[in-house]
Amino acid sequence: MSEIIKNEIPKVLWHAYGTDQLATGVMAYMAGNDVVLDRELFVYDIKGTQAHLLGLCKINMISDKELLQFNVVLDELARLYKNDQFHLDDRFEDGHSAIEFYLTEKLGDLGKKAHTGRSRNDQVLTCLRLYMLDQMTTVKAHAIETIDVLLEMAESHQQTMMPGYTHLQRAMPTTVAVWLLGFVESLLDDVEHLNGVMKLLDASPLGTAAGFGVPLPLARYETAEVMGFSRVQINPVSAQNSRGKYELMCLQSLSYLLLDVRRFAWDLSLFMTSEFDFIQMACSHTTGSSIMPNKNNPDVVELMRASLSVVDGAAHQIQSLLSLPSGYQRDLQLSKEPLLKGIKMTQSTLALLPDLLKVLTFKANNMHKAVTPEMMATDQALHKVKQGQSFRDAYLDSKQDEDLIISAEQSIADRVSLGGAANLGLGLLRERVASL
Repeated sequence: MSEIIKNEIPKVLWHAYGTDQLATGVMAYMAGNDVVLDRELFVYDIKGTQAHLLGLCKINMISDKELLQFNVVLDELARLYKNDQFHLDDRFEDGHSAIEFYLTEKLGDLGKKAHTGRSRNDQVLTCLRLYMLDQMTTVKAHAIETIDVLLEMAESHQQTMMPGYTHLQRAMPTTVAVWLLGFVESLLDDVEHLNGVMKLLDASPLGTAAGFGVPLPLARYETAEVMGFSRVQINPVSAQNSRGKYELMCLQSLSYLLLDVRRFAWDLSLFMTSEFDFIQMACSHTTGSSIMPNKNNPDVVELMRASLSVVDGAAHQIQSLLSLPSGYQRDLQLSKEPLLKGIKMTQSTLALLPDLLKVLTFKANNMHKAVTPEMMATDQALHKVKQGQSFRDAYLDSKQDEDLIISAEQSIADRVSLGGAANLGLGLLRERVASL
């Protein structure tokens, strides 16, 4: 690699304004760890650059031959990066700079044409948009895999009885299937919300430049199409104002998923205790104590329970940045790290969940024993209602009944309203999964 890439840096795209005049430490402070964070975004930045160059070719700012030269070099850069042969480090201010300097190194004066009609503002918007959509697609796939596993488990445990709880007190009899399907339907809601946010993000900001457009007839629809966007974000001010806001929406959609994971993890944590003793998890997903040989700890479940705090913290960090006027402000650079952190936490949590579910064993006898006679009091009251008594009188009578004649099995069999233990609605839920 020649001296333009090797020599003393960081290389910045605005060097004509006199970087030598910056006070000691200012450049490092402004760049921060941006170039490290851009390692996650680099391939998306390359894709956006190729789309932009195609657009320049469409309006005859570069020739077909020049476009081919650009694409050969950018494909090479992507390949080198994926093979760990090109490194983003403090030689560069950021990933955008690395791409442009690489093009100039390889193509000379032709490489200097790459930024025509583009600002780093719409460049970062574009690669972040591509990154979020791609990562959210992966999150969605993990969520649907989790839903599928839960559905299979529920189908196998339609007759596995367990206590239902309110206020952490035994309330009424239910089944493992009903409990599991509660999370299925909640996750379905979360995925639909995720789809809605992805639809909003599915708009190309490329061509809005620094927030005012450019005096060129940019081929915005063509560049959007080649990147896979379904539409164009029209107004350049709106595009700039979406920085941070769209990242926040992304994280908030992920937080709904992890909110339900947290609740499920809480249930697992309780049900795995010796006090409940309803569920056992295979040793493949538990850990031991460093001092107590008798311990078998659900550390993975506990970290899953905590994962929401990371995403909520990331969302709060971005939200606290957004008290800004219109247009780009350098403050928004600090939205990148929490976004990446929140997405990674969500992905790593959901990626583990399906296999964790598969190694759970339900202790059916213990669960059934925990369904005690007083839990059928509501069934007793409704039995009296069927015989003509008002519900409130039946409620008072059943509260005092010492001999409850309704069995737990009968209670479960009588729950025939849609969603109840005897009418789970599995087919309807599967239809909803298929429509996502």
